[in-house]
Amino acid sequence: MQSSFIIIAILVVVAIAVFSIYNGIIKEHNAVQRGWADVLTQERQRGRIMPELDRVLQQHQDYEKELLPKITALRQGINALQDNNIDTRLQSKVDQASQALIKGIHVAVEAYPELRASESFAKFMYEVTEQEDNVGAAVRIFNQNVANFNAYIQSFPNNLVNRFFNKKQAIEIFTDSKAQAEFEYKPKF
Repeated sequence: MQSSFIIIAILVVVAIAVFSIYNGIIKEHNAVQRGWADVLTQERQRGRIMPELDRVLQQHQDYEKELLPKITALRQGINALQDNNIDTRLQSKVDQASQALIKGIHVAVEAYPELRASESFAKFMYEVTEQEDNVGAAVRIFNQNVANFNAYIQSFPNNLVNRFFNKKQAIEIFTDSKAQAEFEYKPKF
């Protein structure tokens, strides 16, 4: 009777251990899936910012296409003014061109408040940098979850439970082939 009680106790302990390992594998696998979903979420967010940045930059570019010839003409007029040659007509033309240019700038900035390059561009660059950091952080968390999951299913006795019940395969960590190409060092695992 006592030996059957010991056998039953051992079987109960083994069953509890198997259930615990099985659930641990599921938990680690879910963490990997959640980590990957976070990476995709951050990528989508970055994808939403880029078209808006592109649109604002295009507006700046269109505005500068109109503005640059006017500035160049004004510069040429100013350079034509000479210390030893007083030319009031040329000076008057330069003043008129300068006033027209400044009025045009004020009108454009009022009509397109988002063309305040230093503010809007800086804001978008901050957003882009923040999104890059968020994607990088999400990838690091994903890779850590993958490493934990792989170690969990490959260690003994977890590998036996996984082989018979879960049948989960090891997952590859995220790698950046472009970044790897820039390194001469290649670890041999």
